[in-house]
Amino acid sequence: MGVQVTAGPDPVVSHDLGRGLMYGVVTEVPAPVELYDAAHAAVGRRAGAKIDGLLVHVGRRTSSGFQVIEVWESREHFDRYNREVVGPVMADLAQGQAAPAVPRPVEFDVRGLVIPAANLYH
Repeated sequence: MGVQVTAGPDPVVSHDLGRGLMYGVVTEVPAPVELYDAAHAAVGRRAGAKIDGLLVHVGRRTSSGFQVIEVWESREHFDRYNREVVGPVMADLAQGQAAPAVPRPVEFDVRGLVIPAANLYH
């Protein structure tokens, strides 16, 4: 159930995402950004745009490769999606080769999240 906020012309809903906590992660990958592009396209083909529990995903090029920033409804959503979708996609892309070592994601405390297009204010 959401709480209506009236700080503008249209009401915005503040969503209660279960326990009220979100799970944020930043992953730095020291691999060519083309790997991100290929993985992003393959994940899209496999899972589509509706990803259970994912609130926002941003991928960007860095000087050492690429970075992925995500906010999930929970750690459980993140773990399940990586196990069921991302892991198999990366294995397919590796085509029998060893996949690049991906450092452990850095977790962060999500204090607020606003996505106007989704009418989300948390």
